[in-house]
Amino acid sequence: MSAAHAQSTEDVSASNGFGNTNDREEVLEPSEPTSTLPVVDVEKVGEEDEDEDEEDREPNLKYTRLTSSVASLYRNGDSTSAFAVTGDKMIVGTHNGNIHVLSLPSMQSLRNYHAHSGSITSISVSPFSPVASVTTTASDPPSRVGVPGKTGSGRTPSFASDAPNTKGPRGARPSTVPAVPANSVYIATASMDGHVCVSSLVDPKDVMLRNYARPVQAVALSPNYKVDRTYLSGGMAGQLILTVGGRTGVSTNANTNSTAASASGWLGAIGLGANSGTDTVLHSGEGNISTIKWSLSGKYVMWTNEQGSKIMRSNMELQTSQMDLAWRRIAHVPRPNRRIWEDMAGVWRAHAQWIDDRYLEDGAEDQSPVPNNASSDAASIAPSVRPGTIRRTGTSMRPSVPKIRRIERLVVGWGDTAWIVHVQPGRTGEVATPGKAEIVHQVVFPDGIISGITLYTPSLLLALVYRTRDDDDNPITPAETAPKKGRHRRQNGLPPDMRLIDLQSPNKDEVEVEGLTVSRFESLTASDYHLSTLFSPKFRTPQNEQKGALEVIGSIGGGLWDASVNATVSATVGATRLISSGASVLSAGSSGDRTSATTESGVTSSPPPQPGPGRDIASAVGKSGLKIIIHSPYDCVLAIRRDLGDRLNWLIEHEKYEEAYDLVESHPEIVSTSTTATDTPTTTSTTQQNGDLADFFTDDSSSMSERQHNSMVAKEKRRIGDLWVQQLVNKNEWAVAGTVAGRVLDSSSGWERWIWAFAEADKFDDITPYMPTKQLKPPLPSTVYEVVLGHYILRDRPRLKELLDLWHPILFDVSSVTAAIESKLNMKDVGENTTEDGIRGRDWTILQECLAKLYLADGRPAEALHCYLRTHSADSALDLVRDYQLLASLTDSVYAFVTIRLSPKQIEDASLEDLESLSQEPMQMLVTGAIHGIISPDIVIKQLQIRGPIGRPFLYFYVSTLWKGESHEVLDDHFVPAATKRIVRRSRFDMDVANDSATKQLLIPYGNLAVSLFAEYGRSLLAQYLKSTQEYSFEHASRICEQYHYIPELVHLLSATGQTKRALHLIIDELGDVKEAIDFAKEIDDDSLWDDLLDFSMNDPGKPNFISGLLDYAGTTINPVDLVKRIPRGLEIPGLKDSLGHLIKESEIMSSISEGATKVLSSEVLESMANLRSHFQHGIAFDISNASMGEDDLAGSTKGLCSICKTSYTSSPAGAESDNTDHLLGFPCRHIFHLSCLLDSITEASNKDRIDTLQMQLESIELDDNEPTYNAGKVANKIAHAQMIKGVWGSRGCPICEAKKITNDVVS
Repeated sequence: MSAAHAQSTEDVSASNGFGNTNDREEVLEPSEPTSTLPVVDVEKVGEEDEDEDEEDREPNLKYTRLTSSVASLYRNGDSTSAFAVTGDKMIVGTHNGNIHVLSLPSMQSLRNYHAHSGSITSISVSPFSPVASVTTTASDPPSRVGVPGKTGSGRTPSFASDAPNTKGPRGARPSTVPAVPANSVYIATASMDGHVCVSSLVDPKDVMLRNYARPVQAVALSPNYKVDRTYLSGGMAGQLILTVGGRTGVSTNANTNSTAASASGWLGAIGLGANSGTDTVLHSGEGNISTIKWSLSGKYVMWTNEQGSKIMRSNMELQTSQMDLAWRRIAHVPRPNRRIWEDMAGVWRAHAQWIDDRYLEDGAEDQSPVPNNASSDAASIAPSVRPGTIRRTGTSMRPSVPKIRRIERLVVGWGDTAWIVHVQPGRTGEVATPGKAEIVHQVVFPDGIISGITLYTPSLLLALVYRTRDDDDNPITPAETAPKKGRHRRQNGLPPDMRLIDLQSPNKDEVEVEGLTVSRFESLTASDYHLSTLFSPKFRTPQNEQKGALEVIGSIGGGLWDASVNATVSATVGATRLISSGASVLSAGSSGDRTSATTESGVTSSPPPQPGPGRDIASAVGKSGLKIIIHSPYDCVLAIRRDLGDRLNWLIEHEKYEEAYDLVESHPEIVSTSTTATDTPTTTSTTQQNGDLADFFTDDSSSMSERQHNSMVAKEKRRIGDLWVQQLVNKNEWAVAGTVAGRVLDSSSGWERWIWAFAEADKFDDITPYMPTKQLKPPLPSTVYEVVLGHYILRDRPRLKELLDLWHPILFDVSSVTAAIESKLNMKDVGENTTEDGIRGRDWTILQECLAKLYLADGRPAEALHCYLRTHSADSALDLVRDYQLLASLTDSVYAFVTIRLSPKQIEDASLEDLESLSQEPMQMLVTGAIHGIISPDIVIKQLQIRGPIGRPFLYFYVSTLWKGESHEVLDDHFVPAATKRIVRRSRFDMDVANDSATKQLLIPYGNLAVSLFAEYGRSLLAQYLKSTQEYSFEHASRICEQYHYIPELVHLLSATGQTKRALHLIIDELGDVKEAIDFAKEIDDDSLWDDLLDFSMNDPGKPNFISGLLDYAGTTINPVDLVKRIPRGLEIPGLKDSLGHLIKESEIMSSISEGATKVLSSEVLESMANLRSHFQHGIAFDISNASMGEDDLAGSTKGLCSICKTSYTSSPAGAESDNTDHLLGFPCRHIFHLSCLLDSITEASNKDRIDTLQMQLESIELDDNEPTYNAGKVANKIAHAQMIKGVWGSRGCPICEAKKITNDVVS
């Protein structure tokens, strides 16, 4: 029996069917040189530059100290020696042999038990989950929610080898862990006491304790331990032991030594050795085993001894025909061949982790992790490597390759070296292989020892490095103190570094290095630090149902991994959460926390971790993404990826305010995450108190929260913006500060503060362009604007004009600014003749225009008009007169108004046409004002007359405009406001006639002036004026015409005064125009004048042309025979023959025309006489069928009724005093009237006497012997009667038909 146990390890493996695989394992060596991280040469790089680089580089991770939440670990002088994180739990082992199971993220204790008498060296959990639980099941039984600080009812498991837990709190009662699927795990612990303890978390009785007689450094449970009861262990004995089975509830010894094997065989022979378990040595002889890790799939196992790291194929997921591949080694990663490794390989503890890419941080900019439901195949893509070769891959860790190859990634950190190994599955089929591995990266840390390692992103390696060199690159020599309780402790250790290495960079650059200041780091070594990771996926919640982070944290017992917690259902489902626990055995609030006495207050990062409230810690633990947990003996630190809120805080802390402002502007949702939790209830309360009644009836659950968030965002942007402006001001960058102020300032208080700051520094130009142009709420004090305007009144007038155009007058006190400008103008240092920038009167003009704007804003348009008149701002002045009807205010400024578009040089040099064109619009406005009685012509004429010769052309323009009249278009455009234009007007003809008459009437008192002006500037108007009116002095007009030698106009004046002969002589003598003389004689139509013309023509031998002209143009006006007879004999007349021929031809034509006209008239007369005769011979039928009907019978009928009074023919007219029957008068249109009714319709006063006479004649019928003296039936009497009526009625027709005709004409 002893001989069997004395055989070699290889023999034991062979006898158990595992086979010797040492000759077939592949030794992995990188084909490229190992990447060694560079050490900074402090002699070449200054410390100041290095510090600046460190400060300017934003860290990737933020750190939170969890020590206060796990204070129970450190009670009674205990300290952490190992830990593991899986699913929603963290299991911590201590140097006193205690195991603490904590729930995440609440950090509440689920179970505490004492399993070992020595330090715990390794912890393994089965089944292991690298990702946090996110779901619950409806079948989970309810559990009581644990409260920190209260003791639970858990029960410490007991084993045969357990020592009483005398260090626990008094009266502690065991707690019951809910039997939910998430709690159905097994926890294995290895210890320096040589034992391995495997215990169920739910069932304290399901526990095994196995003694291996030598300190055990590593243990790894099978992923399917609940079924196969298999685990691996190893330690200082140098043996990798596979243990299968074992009895629960008892302590047993391993059967790997001769004594144990003999006992097992003897007990088994007598039937007492059943279920004691089987221990098989899979490998040995290569020194201390420090690490064992089962892969996530369970197919592979790695372990590290003093010679290197090895990988073997496990017995999981093998078919029956492939069982010979079980426990076969496939690769060996040898230790580095350096001298230090010969001494330290057995001392340095290796750290390894199998990686699933789905549970890493994503390296993309959006910081979103890989979806939790991603395919494991797609997540395990790695570069394809040729079998049998080792090469490093510089490509991405997730390349796009056509063929997907499933690999498992292993990260190993041991001593100063880290390896990343890809394990690929072997072939299947007839010739199956266990698989192969390759090293894709190897990194050396020359200044430290690895205390923990993992991948942060697919391309970033995360390492916890214990430093062996100081900042000056000098090695650290141990400085041990006197022994304390038999243990030596060094006192010159440095804080460990958390380092991120870019695997894709050629030199494996360090992206980030953060020193972690933990408690008592001076006395700690590399083996005292531990690192593990846990990934929490994102879980999207429906809108309007997602609780805030602080609410979720505050729900003790509600799982933070389940991010879909809802306030409406939390009470119902809280009991069924997977992350439920009993009460902790130890009080979390006890003063036994040793870390509270340390001087080191946090991690040296920004911001450093500080022990805070439980909800702040839970907030950090409960965030999604990859969580890195670091344990030292006396501290627990959590590292997570920095979110946008952390970036905002870092930017503000490092005074990068522009980036901080842009960040808040693009991501306003981060404001709530970067503010303190205590601000939230205060803000909510204030908002609710200040809300109006409408808010009370709205959906306050959403609208109030949104308003509160918007208010928080605005306040944060305001705070950051203020800091940004202050930073620029401190740098004396005023121009940039002004630009930034215009972007970030939105409150009156902020604007007031900074405007005064810029004003005190005399930096008006830098802040003015960005000042608010609209009224703020509350409004910005007007003094601020007034000070700025006052500055530019004195310094920069063009800028003043721009500001007044830009700023609304409501922003400042108009009267104050007006007084300042008036004062400046009164100082006389700025005038019309001063020159600025080569422009004469520039600033004076600007001040006048600004003053006009202010007058308008102050309700003083008349004063504004005079400012525009002084500056010749034509458009502004004319618009002002038109809009405010200010013609009445021009009594003293008529000349300035009419010359507003003219410069002094133009007035002197321009032509009359140009002057008239440029002054036309104001002239027409003055005429319009005169028509409407706003400004009389007397004022205008006097104002222009006092200007002397320079104003005389404009006086002519005004008078000529009055004479010409003004059309309604001019009226609309130049005087009547726009609203008045919509009034319904009369026809254009009526409007023109009315305007012409009105303007000519206005010119009556100024006839002589008009004659003088027209004679001087407009002769065409003079002739028209002289012929159209007589409202002038003939003597004055004659004198003016004689003065200017205007013969035609003088002829008109002479003829108008009866001096026709003199006028004719002027035409003959001065003009010599025979045609004009003939036309004049025709116009006068005086025989004596024709005689004078003939006498003058015949008696003056020098006028033969006149005789020829008379022959040509006299026509039928003069008897041709008389004209020819009066021609003197022997007088030579040029063109006499042609003239006589023309005269004869004209006479013949006139004779022919006369004969033709006579014939036409004769035929027309004959036809008309025939029609008249026919008309007289035939009567007109009148319908008087109802003449005998009574008034009642005639109701509703028009027959037999007078067309005017509507009474019967036989009755008296309506309103008649007598009852005598009236005469009837009918028209060809068949309308019949009472004669009296017809005569009454005549309204002309001239016919009244004739009507009365006719009525008297008709009424005076004298009877003689019963015979009337006037017999109306006789034809002669009828004719006489008709003549009498025609004499009164005249040519009028039927009044009814005439009325209809007029109506139709009007309508058409």
